[in-house]
Amino acid sequence: MRIAFISDIHGNAVALDAVLEDINNKKIDKIIVLGDIAYRGPEPKRSLDLIRSLHTTVIKGNADEWVVRGVQDGEVPKAALELMNKEREWTVSQLNEEDLTYLKNLPTYITLQEEGITIHAFHATPSSLFDVVTPDASDEEIEEKLMSKKDANLYLYGHIHKSYVRNIKGKTIINLGSIGLPFDGIRKASYAVVDISNSNFSTSIERVSYDVQKTIKKYEEVDYPNTAMMQGVITKASL
Repeated sequence: MRIAFISDIHGNAVALDAVLEDINNKKIDKIIVLGDIAYRGPEPKRSLDLIRSLHTTVIKGNADEWVVRGVQDGEVPKAALELMNKEREWTVSQLNEEDLTYLKNLPTYITLQEEGITIHAFHATPSSLFDVVTPDASDEEIEEKLMSKKDANLYLYGHIHKSYVRNIKGKTIINLGSIGLPFDGIRKASYAVVDISNSNFSTSIERVSYDVQKTIKKYEEVDYPNTAMMQGVITKASL
């Protein structure tokens, strides 16, 4: 069984196209989506339609929650609140009621049993869409925030846009990175693959090239409300 875990697309459908092609070439058996589908990119509707066309398990991310109900005070720096809600309003204007209902009703975690391996997957932490657990977090923090809710062999999450793999007390923790907005300086989409066979598994972080300039141009074509900043993030693959 080969499972691809993808997340943090953020309306970058050009990057998502490239990843889905890469997944198809790798003969993946199943795709799991860990949230943040549409918000902050130039193609929210196409991104969401692509994800829904997979007919697979999708969980909610903080950006999906923001699309549904807005960005609230205290969730982002105060100086960014008004602009981020303008971006949210633009994103909502590109979607329909069925899209919003779909995002609203997404679950917040998934537990899988595959060939003797238990996988627990979520967007940020099992109990929060917003908490941040960074790659350099202590083992103790990772155990408390990511591993304490469920006993599993593998724990996977997105949210921080920086991929890594760690092993703690015989368990494996994987961050997928981001398809649409990587923050690690690598201008390539990032996702994770888990190979499972006879109660054994291997993991990998996949990096996929895509047409960065095409995404940058699309922000201008759609008159996105925060074009310059988002083009900069895409260009640098960093905040």
